[in-house]
Amino acid sequence: MTLRSLFPTQFYDAALGDEALVDELDDACRDLAAQDKAGQRWSKEHGYRGYTSYASLNDLPLRDPRFADLVRLLDKHVAAFAKEAGFDLGKKLKLDSIWVNVLKPGGTHSGHIHPHSVVSGTVYVAVPPGSGALKLEDPRLPLMMAAPSRPDTFVYVEPEAGSVFLWESWLRHEVMPNAAKQDRISISFNYR
Repeated sequence: MTLRSLFPTQFYDAALGDEALVDELDDACRDLAAQDKAGQRWSKEHGYRGYTSYASLNDLPLRDPRFADLVRLLDKHVAAFAKEAGFDLGKKLKLDSIWVNVLKPGGTHSGHIHPHSVVSGTVYVAVPPGSGALKLEDPRLPLMMAAPSRPDTFVYVEPEAGSVFLWESWLRHEVMPNAAKQDRISISFNYR
């Protein structure tokens, strides 16, 4: 008998590789959260517990050299992921969007995907104990109909400060509630 695993879902987990930059990004993210009035308004209007620059700023690498330094490192991580995932690309993937997330205690982000992108990911800047895992959903779930439950239908990945997580943008994921007493800070991004 032959039993093969078909169509695996790739998930990339690595260290960013620059602890000093992670510390600098902590300051940069907190500065943005304090100064970006449009992002604060959007977060409040959309029930985001904390702050996100998702809908307010689209020029972080031009605005602050610390984000430009981050993008240079992310480009290498994304290229490594694309190679390991076996993507047949005619050209290199490029950053499409990047945004800051400052998730206050009790904050969460419900299940979602990132349309119009190839690779999505998050780099974690501040991860106090109990601030929540990234929950990944088996992409076959909507097709399983009468299949019995499996123990790995959902996978929870615990980040650390400096973790880089990458996945294909169609993979449904969510941010579990921040049960810590401090903010969890991350920077999310899309490549296409």
